Amino acid sequence: MNKNLGDIIRDILVACQESLKSEFPAIKAIPVELEMPKDKNNGDLSTNLAFKLSRQLGGNPQEIAKILIENLKSLAEEKGVSELLDNIEIKSAGFINFWFSKKYLYGVLEEIEKNKEDYGRINVGKGKKIHIEFVSANPTGPLTIAHGRQAAVGDSLANILKAVNYKVQKEYYINDEGTQIEILGRSIMARYMEALGMKGDFPDNGYKGRYIYDIAKEIQEKYGDKNKDADLNYFIEFGVKVIMKTIEDDLEDFNVKFDVWYSQKSLTQKDMIKKVLETLKKDGYLYDKDGALWFSSQNLGDDKDRVVIKSNGSYTYLAPDIAYHDDKFKRGFEKLINIWGPDHHGYIPRLKAAVKALGYNPDDVSIVIIQLATLYRGNEVVPMSTREGQFVTLREVINEVGRDAGRFFFLMRKTDSHLDFDLELAKKTSLDNPVYYIQYAHARIANILDFAKDKYPNYNTTADPALLNTEEEIDILKHIRKLPYVLAAAAESLEPYFVVLYVQNLAALFHRFYTKHRVVTDDEPLSRARLELAYGVKTVLARCLSLLGVSAPTNM
Repeated sequence: MNKNLGDIIRDILVACQESLKSEFPAIKAIPVELEMPKDKNNGDLSTNLAFKLSRQLGGNPQEIAKILIENLKSLAEEKGVSELLDNIEIKSAGFINFWFSKKYLYGVLEEIEKNKEDYGRINVGKGKKIHIEFVSANPTGPLTIAHGRQAAVGDSLANILKAVNYKVQKEYYINDEGTQIEILGRSIMARYMEALGMKGDFPDNGYKGRYIYDIAKEIQEKYGDKNKDADLNYFIEFGVKVIMKTIEDDLEDFNVKFDVWYSQKSLTQKDMIKKVLETLKKDGYLYDKDGALWFSSQNLGDDKDRVVIKSNGSYTYLAPDIAYHDDKFKRGFEKLINIWGPDHHGYIPRLKAAVKALGYNPDDVSIVIIQLATLYRGNEVVPMSTREGQFVTLREVINEVGRDAGRFFFLMRKTDSHLDFDLELAKKTSLDNPVYYIQYAHARIANILDFAKDKYPNYNTTADPALLNTEEEIDILKHIRKLPYVLAAAAESLEPYFVVLYVQNLAALFHRFYTKHRVVTDDEPLSRARLELAYGVKTVLARCLSLLGVSAPTNM
């Protein structure tokens, strides 16, 4: 995994800050941030380092930028990379903009040919072990569309993190004990008794969905009245097993596979909750009050202290969560990522407080809050639930629009933004459909390459990329050059949407190119160059779609 030009520029600018010490002895090095300007008139990469240094040092940002550029050019010459930059320019407020040279752009096609769909892999993670937990829905019912969005984000993020060389483990935490699980068991027991023609004691807060009747009916059809005297645990275990099988099947059909399914019961069975609470109490973080055991989380950044053991002796939700996160760190993970729904936002401070109390760095725990989604059919909102306890499930979305459209549409907004999911648009086989638009670009290129293979065989070994000089060709080259930067940004921000936006723009660039230029013509040298360009685009499209869990068809 060689360094890309952005990493080289970043390293050089870190060294350049040393050059300012003669004029500014008090300088403190600032991390170098590079961004990709939206306006191509502002270059291919840009940094506000000079502006930040001017605020620290009190100097003129443009003068500081000039010194940085002088040293950067000198160091770039020493490192033999100056020919990869076409221009460096200072903009207002001391922004430094960089333009890629054509040599650097043309070189990307050779890199793609060499690395194939591994192109863009960079060493940001340096093999660091990351644990990502997502979905983790209670096994009390089918997955909803909220879980679907979490699944699409979590799985895509895991793929992106792997692409930048993190060692990633995907985990589903099964909440298979506690109050909600007991309610599930009582709900199934009551419906089972009703199925036998007997009176069922259905709980006031029981689960009313059709699936409860289906589970009860399955027991009745398999065993008749043999289980009419069975205890609550029987119905809990039967229900959890059936629902977890449904959840696993739905996720597999959504192209989401977990490395570990972690049972909350195992925490209790191994006394892990009891042990971690004993440790916290010994360290002075727990105290007794009003017959309950409290965690002094307020002193660690929470808005108030929290109960971990109720006065009736049962654990609160926080207690097993503390033990679970302690176990994550003990398993050797250096960074933890939890993907939660918006109703868990207030839970973050108490969890971070617990992590700190256990002696870990709370900054090593990242919480990604996924906002909810609203389903539409055109302009009409689809009701998400009924009075009978029925709700729109992930399975229904998969069945209606397919896996590819489902995954892509769930990713089409940033995680902190509400998502509007148009079922009718997701089903369209036209360029109005964003995922179809991208897949069509891939299929179009596949057909072009297939058509050209007899006329221009081995184009990728004989092409001269220097023949690619039109605005559309240069725009494509610049865009595919930026994939490593996009992956690094997506990994750092824990935001798969950056890859979605990137691949949409790449497809648009290729469609624009295709409407203006023929790929295969009687001009053999130019045709070979354009075929190599097309192959590069196809490879990057497939790479991005794979990261998002979407297929890359060759025919449509």
